[in-house]
Amino acid sequence: MTEPIDVALIGGGIMSATLGALLHQLEPGWKIAIFEKLGDVALESSSPWNNAGTGHSALCELNYTPERPDGTIDITSAVKINEQFQVSRQFWSFLVGEGMLPDPRRFITSVPHMSFVWGDENVAYLKKRYEALKDHPLFAGLEFSEDAEVIRGWAPLLIPGRRRDQPIAATRIASGTDVDFGALTRMLIDGLVADGVALRLEHRVTGLKQTNDGAWKISMRHDVGGTPTSATARFVFVGAGGAALNLLQRSGIREVRGYGGFPISGKFLRTDDPKVVARHTAKVYGKAATGAPPMSVPHLDTRVVDGKPSLLFGPYAGFSTKYLKTGSYLDLFAALRWHNIGTFIAAGLSNLSLVWYLVTEVLATRAKRHRALREFAPRARRKDWRLITAGQRVQIMKRVDGKAVIQLGTEVVASADGSIAGLLGASPGASTAVPIMLDLIERCFPSRIEAWRPELERMIPSYGGKLSGNKATATATLKRTAKALAITA
Repeated sequence: MTEPIDVALIGGGIMSATLGALLHQLEPGWKIAIFEKLGDVALESSSPWNNAGTGHSALCELNYTPERPDGTIDITSAVKINEQFQVSRQFWSFLVGEGMLPDPRRFITSVPHMSFVWGDENVAYLKKRYEALKDHPLFAGLEFSEDAEVIRGWAPLLIPGRRRDQPIAATRIASGTDVDFGALTRMLIDGLVADGVALRLEHRVTGLKQTNDGAWKISMRHDVGGTPTSATARFVFVGAGGAALNLLQRSGIREVRGYGGFPISGKFLRTDDPKVVARHTAKVYGKAATGAPPMSVPHLDTRVVDGKPSLLFGPYAGFSTKYLKTGSYLDLFAALRWHNIGTFIAAGLSNLSLVWYLVTEVLATRAKRHRALREFAPRARRKDWRLITAGQRVQIMKRVDGKAVIQLGTEVVASADGSIAGLLGASPGASTAVPIMLDLIERCFPSRIEAWRPELERMIPSYGGKLSGNKATATATLKRTAKALAITA
């Protein structure tokens, strides 16, 4: 009988790549294998054109800083997201030093992050947000202005053609980043493969079954010729994006019961016109319209892919029953089980505003999409932009205190014995891949954490603590990682 591998990673995206890199550093002798159903890695959600590429650190995303009923700004989520991104930056910096990420400029680029709003109420909100964040060590360098000329200097496309009497405001922070998660994934996996990790492309997982000794038999089909094959692993991570829910259900673990997945497809307007692109170097996030879900927050983004800048504007949401861009229209129906049908129905009924939003987005005309763009860039010309389809996002549906909800963000679902785990959900997943995978490691390998702690602290000096509690440490860490990654401090 073939000896089981130690770790099987299902899916060749940023999550599997990150977990593989972490475990390989912690246990260099472990046998690790990656199984990907497509012909290459990073072709689904990790592809640079299937996401906005924002290094999510809450520098500009207004949905992380809600206004309380008393008018004050709650920065709790913003600080948490920023802390998580700094953990990712520390690990990437470590890998740069180790030579596993030899050229960080291939995946991360300095791009200022901005928030931009119009209207008296929104201007007042943004000013309060600025006041709440400006003295926090993780948001050092945040600037605020209501002056059209200053804002024009930050992002020239935002101002020409706008009414002079329109109240506007913006914040800007130079230390924002654009991240090509596809390039990062490929670099991580290339480094793992060069160091002995097995990569099996075009291997579609069809079944997961736990054996009597606690290991997992992974049934697969090799898509070249349709040959059935299998592998046995002591630990399995299901990092298959939207397909993770279906695969975890096939494993039979009780912990996934009651979960559902709400698929949302995304579209963006894109331009590669050098004259247009040269006039905007920033990721500019606005505020979602009243009644619109947080996932609808409009943003005009600089993207840098393979060294070439482009601009994206969106997102425009759509609906598909697929759980992956390359998936099946039956994915949603395949996820239905006796234990989650109630969740699907109740979550849908309690989120009718989201359903209506998706209906209007699906029916939106080209002219309507262009009008949305011109709210940001008033003189944008329709002929310069084209519509592209981005990746599928599958939002978590679950019950919280007996109530069915559609939950934003990501969530690790692990079996009671820690032998199998998967990741459900969406944004800001990729940016926070490292802390998410650290959480998974702590849950699935609790008996090894103390032995691993020295290495974890070497890779991520803030491991086990928080940067926000010490201004000097936070400032030094941001400067150190910025230098290692060749980005703006």
